[in-house]
Amino acid sequence: MNIIDSKTPYRSRGFYVRMRFFHNPRYSRNPEKSFWYRFFKWILWFSLAFYFFSSFLITHTTPTNFISKAIVSPSKASRALIEESSFKSSTLQEPKSPQGLLKGMKVYIYDMPSKYNSDWLSNERCSNHLFASEVAIHKALMNSDVRTLEPRDADFFFVPVYVSCNFSKVNGFPDIGHARPLISSAVQYISTQLPFWNRSHGSDHVFVASHDFGSCFHTMEDVAMADGVPELLRNSIILQTFGVKYKHPCQDVENVVIPPYVSPEDVRSTLEKSPLTGRREIFAFFRGKMEVHPKNISGRFYSKRLRTAIWQKYGNNRRFYLRRHRLAGYQSEIANSIFCLAPLGWAPWSPRLVESVVLGCVPVIIADGIRLPFPSAVPWAEISLTVAEKDVKKLGKILEHVAATNLTTIQKNLWDPNVRTALLFNNPMEEGDATFQVLVALSEKLDRSHKRSKVLSQ
Repeated sequence: MNIIDSKTPYRSRGFYVRMRFFHNPRYSRNPEKSFWYRFFKWILWFSLAFYFFSSFLITHTTPTNFISKAIVSPSKASRALIEESSFKSSTLQEPKSPQGLLKGMKVYIYDMPSKYNSDWLSNERCSNHLFASEVAIHKALMNSDVRTLEPRDADFFFVPVYVSCNFSKVNGFPDIGHARPLISSAVQYISTQLPFWNRSHGSDHVFVASHDFGSCFHTMEDVAMADGVPELLRNSIILQTFGVKYKHPCQDVENVVIPPYVSPEDVRSTLEKSPLTGRREIFAFFRGKMEVHPKNISGRFYSKRLRTAIWQKYGNNRRFYLRRHRLAGYQSEIANSIFCLAPLGWAPWSPRLVESVVLGCVPVIIADGIRLPFPSAVPWAEISLTVAEKDVKKLGKILEHVAATNLTTIQKNLWDPNVRTALLFNNPMEEGDATFQVLVALSEKLDRSHKRSKVLSQ
């Protein structure tokens, strides 16, 4: 029978064509070729079936990713991208070691006669009061890996002179009237003992000025401004608590703003009794000098009258816990407070800035133009409130608004342990603490290093 038939329907012809292909006489005459043809045909069909089956499984199964893809709103999208990219970068890059972060910097500490430092330690207040960073930094550097005993290997030279430990017998406050002659005497000593001061004219030498107006060495601003920075220190680097964002004679010198001293041991003891995340019962807190009549006998107005204005406006407000006298255990009150007021005193800064942060109370900074310590390590804008001096009478409404909106976010940022570490001076020094932040700041000034400039010039 002839399979090719013109009367065969079209649909049958289609089938016939396929059948003719499969039963072509050329293939039937060679059994070996026919076998391999069927074998490869079977492999082809098996591969196609496996491909489609796998595709079905993949498209109908939820993938398990190492990084889950959260659905974010447009407002959170950029933050999500930042977090994901920082995760990826952290998996690819090794964190910098402390020495890498400090760029291999070395510091030589002058061995000074005891009258410049250790003699003052006979009064134990010298190591623990708010100006004691001059002592704390010295002690921490003595035991630090950045210290070198060979001055020719040093990038910087630390001059340990304690000028804030001469306490007045009248009121107990530090009397720094002796500071300028003591500093002058110290410079005279180091410049005659070793050649390094004269070699650089002091530009690679570091001093601490941890009192009200820093390198001007006076407690009253008008006198400090008139006196200015001592001539012999104007080439040096000053670590000082005073700093403002506008031009001021007391920062007409290379300087690093440092925090006032707060005892790490006292902070740890307080936090053991009052954890950061515990219940806080005081809405707004301040304890300290609040003059009813702010004009003192010298004719100057304390705190630019701001503390007086706060007392007059909120002294009878139940949400404000204001006390005009210091109390030995007042850190526990800070740890029990939501907002802690930090208005200026004679100077813009105060220890309340540090105490508030390390005890988890949102600092309310009322000091126009203040320059805060270690901004690269402490995100001040995210952990504190800044209220303009002219708005102090609106303080209540401002705090209520924050409490009703973004207080939780601020507290979350504030309670980051790295923030607390950056503002405390430990002995021995800890990575990330206040002395470490001082060294980081100095490592950004290595263009002053005579040793490195000499290497570059060769």
